Amino acid sequence: MTVMTRPGVGQLIRQRRDEARRSQLDLALAVGVSARHLGFVELGRSRPSPGLLLAIARSLEVPLRERNEWLLAAGYAPHYPENPLAGPGLARIRDSLRSLLDAHDPFPGVVVNRQWDVQLSNNAARRLIAPIPADVRGVPTNIFRVMLHPAGLAACTANFASWSGCLLRQLHLLSLSDHQAAALADEIAGWPQVPPRPTWGRIAPDEERQPVMTWQVQLGGQDLSMYTMMSSFGTPTDITVSELSIELFFPADQATEDQLIRQAK
Repeated sequence: MTVMTRPGVGQLIRQRRDEARRSQLDLALAVGVSARHLGFVELGRSRPSPGLLLAIARSLEVPLRERNEWLLAAGYAPHYPENPLAGPGLARIRDSLRSLLDAHDPFPGVVVNRQWDVQLSNNAARRLIAPIPADVRGVPTNIFRVMLHPAGLAACTANFASWSGCLLRQLHLLSLSDHQAAALADEIAGWPQVPPRPTWGRIAPDEERQPVMTWQVQLGGQDLSMYTMMSSFGTPTDITVSELSIELFFPADQATEDQLIRQAK
């Protein structure tokens, strides 16, 4: 029987530091310890305090969920809470997000979690995906599924090659650290028009003359062109909030703006 061992916190720190291309000396100076002490921590010869762990994590911009994993690996209790978005603890956050989405109507807007599952949406976004079968959207609705499935929006996306390339790069990066995303990536890799999975991390964006890439899609017999803006909370202290992203779709031309306004009436 093979026994699986979890990496120690020193290994986790070293891996993140290498990924960030930071030297031991640079990181040690940033958190106020000696390079020798940081080296002992990475080798597992010294147990870091919770304060030092969190200081290192902040300097390396480690996500809150992973910071809790570091604390657990070092034998400490998690520091950051994870409240459900639908629960009372995040009621004000939820109401603020709904107000933002409603104000963006008649243009589509969604709030997604780490796996790009839709947590909140406005009427325009719901109209956009209404014709897509529920089994294609997933429960909850997933942006990767909706955009890339042949029975979703892939079939009516005129610039599918370039638009899907952006999505696949994001899914590739997410799948490296998230088992749920990795399973979804395995499934999506078998869908028509989707390039082989080993190439996703190397897909280069098309050379375009526009300031931002647009999503060009035909819906209801109308050609629409939109671009998106992603935003997140600046100072989250809750894991759920830290993993939320707001994606707002904007019309890229006057014809699209007029059509979206007509559809809302």
